[in-house]
Amino acid sequence: MKQRFIILSSLIVALVILLLPTSSGHAQQLADHYVHSTTPTLFFHGFGGSTKSEQYMVDGIMTAGVSKTAIVADVSGSGQVTLEGTIPHNAVNPLVEVNFENNQDTNYSEQGKWAKNVIVKLQNTNHFKKINIEAHSMGNLAVMYYLLANAHNKKLPQLQKEVALGGPFDGAMGWNQPSDLKSVNAKTGKPSAMNGSYRKLLPLRHFYPRQVQVLNVYGDLGTGDDSQVSNLSSKSFRYLLNNRPRSYREIRLTGANVKHELLHHNPQVNQILIKFFWGK
Repeated sequence: MKQRFIILSSLIVALVILLLPTSSGHAQQLADHYVHSTTPTLFFHGFGGSTKSEQYMVDGIMTAGVSKTAIVADVSGSGQVTLEGTIPHNAVNPLVEVNFENNQDTNYSEQGKWAKNVIVKLQNTNHFKKINIEAHSMGNLAVMYYLLANAHNKKLPQLQKEVALGGPFDGAMGWNQPSDLKSVNAKTGKPSAMNGSYRKLLPLRHFYPRQVQVLNVYGDLGTGDDSQVSNLSSKSFRYLLNNRPRSYREIRLTGANVKHELLHHNPQVNQILIKFFWGK
């Protein structure tokens, strides 16, 4: 009799535990405030960066309950991609942190090939048909050169939303920004001067994908720059798009954590990303 009572009590306790709300259950409840999609969002770091550059954003997004799945796509110096972690079938809003082991390569065409390798790897592994992209700093050039070579390729996952964060589209200060870059046309985004890399991207004006929603976010320390990239260089993104995207919007950030190297550690940026990518 005593043994039966112990067994029955254990079963009742186990049932109660199963019915209690869990932390993952709470995360799911939070996730109900956001769009539920199987489309992955890829994060590309900038010059000298790594997944450490992306971790604050990814952690914030997961803490908000937007997603419970994050993996790393590690890209070797030769462009070979290794996925660290797996994306379950029908995972909600999966996140992919892209890591270029050669993180100081300024060959943008090569970086564009690496970006394609990541996307193809995800496609072959999970059969994704759509993707979103966030890129910080020079990661934006990897994305743009990927599109330059592949925007016509309908066999690849199609880009849906793109966020440029501190994008040095027409160069970085003290390095490859044209010395005579003095203005950007307020209506078209055309810069008064263009560096060689920017000129190579001009064909995108004729075939940048029309279905994409684009958000251009940059910091202003009160000097018209974020200490490394001028607002003029970031705003020149508009000219490369040539009114082709489904939508385009710019957000100029001021205040704390808008220095170039801090933009990806900015709570305001996290909120912007969450609302843009997954807001209902």
